[in-house]
Amino acid sequence: MGPGNPADVRQAVRRALAGRPGEPTHDVEDTAGDALLVASELVTNAMLHGGGVTAFDVTRTERAVRLSVSDRSGRLPVAVDQFDEIGRMRVGGRGWMIVCTLASDVVVARLRAGGKRITAEVPLAPGPNG
Repeated sequence: MGPGNPADVRQAVRRALAGRPGEPTHDVEDTAGDALLVASELVTNAMLHGGGVTAFDVTRTERAVRLSVSDRSGRLPVAVDQFDEIGRMRVGGRGWMIVCTLASDVVVARLRAGGKRITAEVPLAPGPNG
């Protein structure tokens, strides 16, 4: 999927979570919240700090939702302390921590043409029957 707006990204995540008949049952509500938040943080960070989203992809595996977001910046993401140098609480700056907390696996890869791709896997929550 090419770059889109946040609404497009949310729709793509929801479609991936809908699954196909015969696939294992998962608690879509629990997984959807985490996957939507991770997708939102990755896309927002690409827009604010990465020069814009150049590609977005979402796929569902048997055990996870895999989200990949590419941007134009080669600058790697960093966790920001919630307090500044004089002890005041910062506004924002927690997106990378959220991604790393909710995803079971996060990979940052520099792209040959420039920029980077961040891939995060959000585990599927088991459903009541499995």
